[in-house]
Amino acid sequence: MGRAILLGLAAFAGLAAPVFAQAEPGQPVAKAQNALEAAWTAARKTAIPGPAKVKLLDQGELAIPAGDVFVPAAEANRIMEAIGNPASSSRFGLIVSLKDQDIWMVDVAWLKEGYVRDDEARDWKPDTLLASLKDNTEQDNAGREARGLPALDVVGWAQPPAYDAAAHRLVWSMLVKDRGAPASAPQTVNYNTYALGREGYFSLDLITDSAHITADRPVAAQLLGSLNFAAGKRYQDFNQSTDKVAAYGLAALVGVVAVKKLGLLALAGVFLLKVWKLGLLALAGASAAFRKFFRRKADEDATL
Repeated sequence: MGRAILLGLAAFAGLAAPVFAQAEPGQPVAKAQNALEAAWTAARKTAIPGPAKVKLLDQGELAIPAGDVFVPAAEANRIMEAIGNPASSSRFGLIVSLKDQDIWMVDVAWLKEGYVRDDEARDWKPDTLLASLKDNTEQDNAGREARGLPALDVVGWAQPPAYDAAAHRLVWSMLVKDRGAPASAPQTVNYNTYALGREGYFSLDLITDSAHITADRPVAAQLLGSLNFAAGKRYQDFNQSTDKVAAYGLAALVGVVAVKKLGLLALAGVFLLKVWKLGLLALAGASAAFRKFFRRKADEDATL
């Protein structure tokens, strides 16, 4: 086992030790660590370090800046499963940072839902959208509790929904916490950005915490701005006589559709290992392990 792997796992185990003590008998620490190690190792072999242009299927491309790494879909899903989240057929990849101070991750997905009409953005009211989010989250809580997950409370906006009608880009962010958690507890911030195209949309969801959102917000803006649709796939290329129209409009991306993703994007602990929460510190530990892996890969490549 490489030294980087050992360091990453040691940091991870040290941060999560109090929580692992609560794990179910069938999920020992070693099994969880082995799954993480295997996922990181697979990601290390396929990761694309920036600066680089990543082809987005037949839809366009995304620029990955220097200091960041793109992990393709198969390995990204494996990482997400290793840290307790479900795999997703719509997941296109993950973006992680190699900078020591960064704890964020960006989950990139492609939803081929058709052309999402944006006319309702002219009239939407943030308070009404927030009330809808709270109602939908409450309805989803029964299912969450049945799966052994904590009920969630939507605290409010970290950023109210903002739609750029010229660029066809949507940005919004909410604060969510575990029900019953103290008011002083760190809160997860899910900074959700969307790029609309002719046949669907890309979502780039930055996952961080309330202590880092001010510093991390520009990361999401830069990545969203660097995503370009190919000619013929752009939002303005829509042909109403031939193209599929999505079953929902723009407001749904801040309502019902968003709530369906809460299992991944709105957990106050951010990452889960099965049914126990690692907490926000585990995010920092996981990111540190990624950095060690990818830096080591870069050093090895440089010696070839």
